[in-house]
Amino acid sequence: MTVDTLINWFATMGDFPILAFILAVVISGIPLFLVMALNAMIAVYVERKVSAFMMDRVGPMGQGPGLHAGKWGLLQTAADAIKLLVKEDTVPESSDKFLFKMAPYIIFIGAFLGLAAVPFSSSLQVADFNVGVFYIIAVGSIGIIGIVMAGWASNNKWSLYGAMRSAAQIISYEIPAGLSIIVPIMMAGTLNLQELIIFQSGTIWGILPNWIIFNNPFSFIAFFTFFISAVAETNRTPFDIPEAESELVAGWMTEYSGFRWAVFFLSEYANMLVVSGLAVAGFLGGWQSPIPGLFNTGLWGLFWFMGKLGFLIFVMMWFRWTFPRLRVDQLMHVCWKVLIPITMFNIFGVGIWKLIFG
Repeated sequence: MTVDTLINWFATMGDFPILAFILAVVISGIPLFLVMALNAMIAVYVERKVSAFMMDRVGPMGQGPGLHAGKWGLLQTAADAIKLLVKEDTVPESSDKFLFKMAPYIIFIGAFLGLAAVPFSSSLQVADFNVGVFYIIAVGSIGIIGIVMAGWASNNKWSLYGAMRSAAQIISYEIPAGLSIIVPIMMAGTLNLQELIIFQSGTIWGILPNWIIFNNPFSFIAFFTFFISAVAETNRTPFDIPEAESELVAGWMTEYSGFRWAVFFLSEYANMLVVSGLAVAGFLGGWQSPIPGLFNTGLWGLFWFMGKLGFLIFVMMWFRWTFPRLRVDQLMHVCWKVLIPITMFNIFGVGIWKLIFG
């Protein structure tokens, strides 16, 4: 169900188009915000448990029911969320107070708008744009404005350094990410995410699902270049130098506390959801079943999409405890001298592949 569907439905109830629009936006927006909040709570809990498993320890056990020692820590994230909501919200005396307070919400808006275009199933999508891929990439760039604003307005050199690093990193890695996503666009001939997913129905050689990642060698490489770039754009390890605690305290979030810091945290996990959703829709068949022709309808589509989404987010968490943090020069080297040449070669290769094999 999309916003347009809700608006048309409300419009049939009377001559109140503005009221219909407001109701449609509210009805679509509230569940979307709840998805963001629930995603952050689950992701934080899972990340703690995944990191604990990789370090051979038990992880959070302080809150909630369970069997192991009487606790599983299921409510630990909820307790932390309540703590952040009631925690004192400090604003530095020498900061630009207006910009300091606005920055977290600008970052949140970018993540929220991107999530609106993610196709969770064939019928569950807030906004079905005919340029959905372009839209997600475009609104994803809004967050960098809030990051630079937060770093500058804090009047803290560590915050400013972190913001500048993040700006350079995100702007740089948007290039290989954008070039990589061109590959499925070339193959499907559309920017619409639902049409892109429908293109991936059927099988390859009667064995593999017709997902773009399996279609040809160039699309296989393109998935990995996109995913690596997406990890960098979300400031996740090993690309987390804007928040390097050993160098910059907490980067551009150093002066933030309480609810505003929680908004930053919420947005980071929402961005992970958005970029993983774009990867799933563009390369992994979206809501299509891995068993072609079976279990595609109804809630099955949502199940497959969320399963693929969860796997990619798990891999991002896995990276955190596997790879060391890159230096700034290494970060830029990987982008400009490794990923961008590979992605340009992929575009050329896919063009030749389509010309020969159709």
